Amino acid sequence: MSHSPRRILILVVLLVLGAGTALYAKKKSTPATVDEPKRALHALNRLTFGPRPSEVDRVVAMGVDQWIEQQLRPDKIDDAAVEARLAPLRTLRMDPRELAENFPNQQVIKAVAEGKARMPRDPEKRAVYQAQLERYDENLEKKQQAAENPPATNDDAMKNGKANDDEEARRREARMYAELKSQDLLDLPPEQRVEQILKMPPDEQRAMVEQKDENREQLMEGMSPKQKETLMALNAPQRVVLSELMQAKLLRAIYSERQLDEVMADFWFNHFNIFINKGADRYLVTSYEREVIRPHALGKFEDLLVATAKSPAMLFYLDNWLSVGPDSDSARGVVQHNINRRPYGGWRRFPPPPPRPARPQANKSKRSGLNENYARELMELHTLGVNGGYTQRDVTEVARVFTGWTIKQPRFGAEFSFEEKLHEPGTKTVLGQKIKDHGEKEGREVLHLLAHHPSTAKFICTKLATRFVSDTPPPALVDRMAQTFLKKDGDIREVLRTMFQSPEFWAPEAYRAKVKTPLEFVASAVRATGADVTDATPLIRTLQSLGMPLYGMQPPTGYSMKAETWVNSSALLSRMNFALALGNGKLHGIQVDLQRFAGDNATLADGPQVLAAIEKAFLAGDISEQTHDTIIKQLEDQQISGRKLDDTKRPPNVGAIAGLILGSPEFQRR
Repeated sequence: MSHSPRRILILVVLLVLGAGTALYAKKKSTPATVDEPKRALHALNRLTFGPRPSEVDRVVAMGVDQWIEQQLRPDKIDDAAVEARLAPLRTLRMDPRELAENFPNQQVIKAVAEGKARMPRDPEKRAVYQAQLERYDENLEKKQQAAENPPATNDDAMKNGKANDDEEARRREARMYAELKSQDLLDLPPEQRVEQILKMPPDEQRAMVEQKDENREQLMEGMSPKQKETLMALNAPQRVVLSELMQAKLLRAIYSERQLDEVMADFWFNHFNIFINKGADRYLVTSYEREVIRPHALGKFEDLLVATAKSPAMLFYLDNWLSVGPDSDSARGVVQHNINRRPYGGWRRFPPPPPRPARPQANKSKRSGLNENYARELMELHTLGVNGGYTQRDVTEVARVFTGWTIKQPRFGAEFSFEEKLHEPGTKTVLGQKIKDHGEKEGREVLHLLAHHPSTAKFICTKLATRFVSDTPPPALVDRMAQTFLKKDGDIREVLRTMFQSPEFWAPEAYRAKVKTPLEFVASAVRATGADVTDATPLIRTLQSLGMPLYGMQPPTGYSMKAETWVNSSALLSRMNFALALGNGKLHGIQVDLQRFAGDNATLADGPQVLAAIEKAFLAGDISEQTHDTIIKQLEDQQISGRKLDDTKRPPNVGAIAGLILGSPEFQRR
């Protein structure tokens, strides 16, 4: 916050401390949500990632109920604008095999280095492979040197430290040289710029793409999406895949007209969580979200459940692809029974709990017996819930059912495959129901059983009500939603309709009762300002600093939707820092025009009017006296811009005012 004066720093601290209290405090009074503007604002806060400028008026003009029905039918909403923003992100349309070929991981590079795979013919792809092969050889050489000459004394260790310092100095020098050389390249047409960079040694190529965002953007101006991806892949191929996926999520959340569909896609990804940094899932999550989550976000729950069960991303993440039936043809009678082992997060709550291991079990590349990871998460996290009425025996039986559900070539594209030789033969018993020996069909039968179980209906509806209504949703509402779930064959759209038409959803105590998660906060702040995002990278970094990296939750539980996880002084201060940076236009690639709230001739004396205008735009004027008075006091003290006190003609600092409103406790709620 070096860009803010000392008085603004004090103001920030006051607002943050006030926010912590306000977010936890039980509201003494809440405005009724019976009038259309309040209903529209409430609906926008719950069904979208936050209202945009003038959107409350638009929803009121359409009619709140009609707008909700429109959101429940996203296929009828034109979303061409956001699709145009996503068009340059080519990886979104690639299948896992294409991603592995275009953005090779270390296994692919190793295979090429050992002569087990061929170099691509395409010159741009070939340049990416050559850069990675160079790095692969460097790392291999360093490992060999370290093995041959381990540091035996402190002097040797100091020498190694000096060598590392020299390496870092060399890299800094290379980056400085790259900045100078890139200035010469700016005079060339984009095609020639690319050609010149691809001719450089790998070290120089890497230095070119490791420049500051502004310099790199200048260097790549006018290049095609493919050319930009190629240059970024010279340094870190897989990072291109992850970056484009994360940018797409934010762009959809901010700009899509199909807001409820985006909210539900985020909800279901979190429910059926996948950790993107687990091996092959770096390539599999893109298709997982595109082909599994998004098409089923408002469909039948069973269809979504089956799609996740057969997804290579899920099979790899929860290790079911390694599971082998103890009596299967493949086992040959000698297997290890790996019960209760989880890929992340230790042991699951299950009576009686086994001892927690010191470290999570690393994923093995070879099959070593029955693996219960997926079976346990399927029942505890995906369907029945921890108190859903299943036993340890059910977990083991479900694990036996899903043996043989595996994937081919997980690190080179991966696709679902049922392998009979891995499948456990014989009849199984799940929740008291006999599952006859039918190979792959057994899994479908179990999924159908779980999808239509009353415990599943209650568990799913509780989570939905927690997301849309309250951290402690009314039991009567959950029961009605669960009845709809069972009656309508798990139709998610019908369950949501039941919730949106309920008195509990529109109750005064539900108004601004939910604290925004970091993703909801960041997206809603950008939407409120009407900012134009040409590079979402700063938003991605913000979410990392706020403790919610996109696709970065390691345990299968997914991110919490409850306030207690996100409300603390440090997190709120980080939110305020982001809000001030956004309001003052300090985020690269994000253009914000807030001067419309002040006009060209506004002076400091107009500060209260500017504040009122921003309060109305961002919060529909729904702000506490404490927050309003805290900010207005600074305006009266003439400190908000940090200039001389007698300079009464200076304009008010609109960016700081906007940032303080965005960081206020009122904006933190939805």
